[in-house]
Amino acid sequence: MVVLKFGGTSVGSAVRIEEVASLINTSEQKIVVLSAMSGTTNSLVEIANYLYKKNNDSANEAILILEEHYIKVINQLFSTHEFKEKGIELIQSHFIYIKSFTQDMFTLFEEKAILAQGELISTALLHYYLSEKNIDSVLIPALNFMRTDKDGEPDLFYIKENITREITKNENCNIFITQGFICRNAFGEIDNLKRGGSDYSAALIGVACNANEIQIWTDIDGMHNNDPRYVENTKPLANLSFDEAAELAYFGAKILHPASVQPCKIANISVRLKNTMQPSAPGTLISSKSAGEGIKSIAAKDSITAIKIKSGRMLLAHGFMRKVFEIFETYKTSIDMITTSEVAVSVTIDDTKYLNDIIDELKKYGTVEVDQNLSIICVVGDFIAESKGYAFKVMEALKNISIRMISYGGSRHNVSLLVNTSDKKEALNALHQNLFNNV
Repeated sequence: MVVLKFGGTSVGSAVRIEEVASLINTSEQKIVVLSAMSGTTNSLVEIANYLYKKNNDSANEAILILEEHYIKVINQLFSTHEFKEKGIELIQSHFIYIKSFTQDMFTLFEEKAILAQGELISTALLHYYLSEKNIDSVLIPALNFMRTDKDGEPDLFYIKENITREITKNENCNIFITQGFICRNAFGEIDNLKRGGSDYSAALIGVACNANEIQIWTDIDGMHNNDPRYVENTKPLANLSFDEAAELAYFGAKILHPASVQPCKIANISVRLKNTMQPSAPGTLISSKSAGEGIKSIAAKDSITAIKIKSGRMLLAHGFMRKVFEIFETYKTSIDMITTSEVAVSVTIDDTKYLNDIIDELKKYGTVEVDQNLSIICVVGDFIAESKGYAFKVMEALKNISIRMISYGGSRHNVSLLVNTSDKKEALNALHQNLFNNV
């Protein structure tokens, strides 16, 4: 059994859906996990925002535009009258459901029900297309097996038990299709695994089915040694360890959702990153094996906020650090970097939802300074924080860049630096030149 996840761009048009159908039409048994067609989730979020504001006219207009887009896809995707009719009936049923939310009070759980429609539509379209081509497939709704517990974490026992039941019903079939991202919560309500959660879905499904391999298909040929959006002549990496991939995913490598690595590492199931547009490219294999010591890649994470707490009176007092961290824990806000001095402690966060509340609480213990529009640049490899010379190369490359914070030694795989976002592109290119092009 292999699990293949295709992202939004991989199913972003009728042509792309046809290409996915061709890729999965093999004799190997597989579970295909799909995201919504590219742009759909953003449109559904826009519709939900209108509904929150009770702006039903704008919501209906946005609904009509999205529905018309899907009707065009139907006409391009199917060649027979029978399946064009089936496709149009499918789209109409989903959009009648979405329009029903313009009649009542709109809540968070109704928003999540709306957001689920993108994945439900994309999987149904692929299933119909395979049927039109006389290729057997089974559509297994993620809402039948993907569930989170009362803490919002995946209910692994429930997932394994119920997806096994779904597969056993059709054990002779080679192609199972299901939705990424969406799930039910502990109360049975439609929920989701947050944005980018289709990768996480694929990882959870792969672990539940004890898959031989999990493949993440996107529009880039594996994880690169730097961000190709800002740096020229980057190269895909053939191999990464789970730890290296986790660091890169967390610190900005968009090709892989950070949460998806840990379940695969625990179950020791390899993850392969592939390019839908270049399926013959080898991609990147992520496994328990490392490709050896040295710097592998550079990533950057934007929208970082730095918070400095100055308190000469209390910093060295017993329990002070615990009190500071408890504030962030109370507001469920993760800390990315931390540095301390004799009179201050600085941390960075990427979630500012409760920033004002956090600041108010921290002011009880000292003076608080906040700085925004920052980026964390992460240099990732194996043993780079324990071996000689790597730190010097990193700092030498950034000699003309203002560095706000440094995190070194917390992980043997990662050296992180905080810079102004305005300096990010220059920093990425300087590091690339010094770490890779001079080798």
